[in-house]
Amino acid sequence: MNKSILTGLFEHNNWANLQIIQACSSLSEEQLDAEPQTITKGSIRSTLQHLINSQEDYLSQLMGIESCFNWQTPPDFDELRQAATDTGEGLIALTRDESSNSLQTKFEKDGYSVEPWLVLVQAINHATEHREQIKSMLSNLGITPPRIDGWAYGRITNALVQLSS
Repeated sequence: MNKSILTGLFEHNNWANLQIIQACSSLSEEQLDAEPQTITKGSIRSTLQHLINSQEDYLSQLMGIESCFNWQTPPDFDELRQAATDTGEGLIALTRDESSNSLQTKFEKDGYSVEPWLVLVQAINHATEHREQIKSMLSNLGITPPRIDGWAYGRITNALVQLSS
């Protein structure tokens, strides 16, 4: 059975989020909270939390339910990883059956009428932008960031296979 292109995109997004969380999980408290020396705003810790909070918000919007994350203090890496997994798998499930009644057909947010496809685009773009910011901050700390591009994901999932010559 072939999966949809949209599902593949969200499977990559979920994998990449978990890879960047893993790469940051061994950082010291000082490294997690350091303000970047670039135009990027926010620490690695705050960017990771924002990334996952936003993903949960996108999933909630698409399902027409209230957002349930309300971290009073920054989550630890186990909580962050679990939240990323739950929300990532939730988005993947929605993309597997776009005709499902669980996906809002159109909704209102902040005074706008919003099509679901636009929220899906925003979820991917938003995550990509913040993962790249975190990778830049890791590089500035002298840490080689993980390779999380589509080609790397294609190799590990056998979606990119070298043909024998």
